[in-house]
Amino acid sequence: MLKTLRFNSNPTLLRYQALRGLATTSIPTTQKASVFETNGGPLEYKDIPVPKPKPNEILVNVKYSGVCHTDLHAWKGDWPLPTKLPLVGGHEGAGIVVAKGDQVKNFEIGDYAGIKWLNGSCMTCEYCQNAFESNCAKADLSGYTHDGSFQQYATADAVQAAQIPKGTDLAQISPILCAGITVYKALKTANLKAGDWVAISGAGGGLGSLAVQYAKAMGYRVLGIDVGADKGELAKSLGAEEYVDFKASKNVVEEIQEKTKGGPQGVINVSVSDAAISQSTQYVRPTGSVVLVGLPPKSVIHSDVFSHVVKSISIKGSYVGNRADSREAIEFFTRSLVHSPIKVVGLSELPKVYELMDQGKILGRYVVDTSK
Repeated sequence: MLKTLRFNSNPTLLRYQALRGLATTSIPTTQKASVFETNGGPLEYKDIPVPKPKPNEILVNVKYSGVCHTDLHAWKGDWPLPTKLPLVGGHEGAGIVVAKGDQVKNFEIGDYAGIKWLNGSCMTCEYCQNAFESNCAKADLSGYTHDGSFQQYATADAVQAAQIPKGTDLAQISPILCAGITVYKALKTANLKAGDWVAISGAGGGLGSLAVQYAKAMGYRVLGIDVGADKGELAKSLGAEEYVDFKASKNVVEEIQEKTKGGPQGVINVSVSDAAISQSTQYVRPTGSVVLVGLPPKSVIHSDVFSHVVKSISIKGSYVGNRADSREAIEFFTRSLVHSPIKVVGLSELPKVYELMDQGKILGRYVVDTSK
């Protein structure tokens, strides 16, 4: 049952909506969306029905959605976990709550809300109870097992949906809802202290450009790693003290260790290069942490056992963040400590964005405007 805005003309409801500046026509029965029927098949920009929220869900009028590399993987179907088909991708949706189920207590109509990768979880298993909701066996994933934010109206479990302060730039904050939360959690996982060096592998991309900023705001010294002078300029403009061009360097390991005077105490691997990921185990400082974030399909990290043991390094996986991580990551944004280097295009242009992403030609983050 919907507790507030509904698809009807109840007089009491109409008066409530008028007071809030809303109308029943604000929720159409159909909407524009980007949909694919099969993995790797055509991305169709077409009309589909507007979903109705379950008792525990909110319905969000998505204004903007960031485009993540995970969306490309979901479309291709190259991960072991099968996707829902047909599927509306997207999991960085920022918009306005226009309806909610009768069990929802933490959102009101008109609130700003974010649709994250973790759309919902059981909240009763050992992982949920210990704030590892993303590891829940029953986790529902936006743009993967649950239709996501590449549509004008999308649903989310109210418990997991992100609270966004009123007045926030919804285009700017959309990449924070996955990329920002993910790299912030990864930096926490590295267990560094202020003044430590952290290397961001893939520093010029959507996740990397945010990781550089979060690392700087958390008091770390940042070395960016990527390919090309343009990505180096971006990384340095966002706070990186040093930059290493992975392809132009004569010896990546030696150059990184020289610039960080012994190697970084932490490495955040957001790149999808097998070679770059494995190489991070070589240049990381003894007792340091290598954190895996990027998910190139069928990849394996190689670490020489003798060196791994003698250097006492740790290799850790970091998979998105919990509700506290989400709140904290958003607070960094609202305090203007991080911002999203974005380019906004219409939702109908999503196939072109995927093509550029697949070619490694994206600088920063693309964001789609669902109205175009």
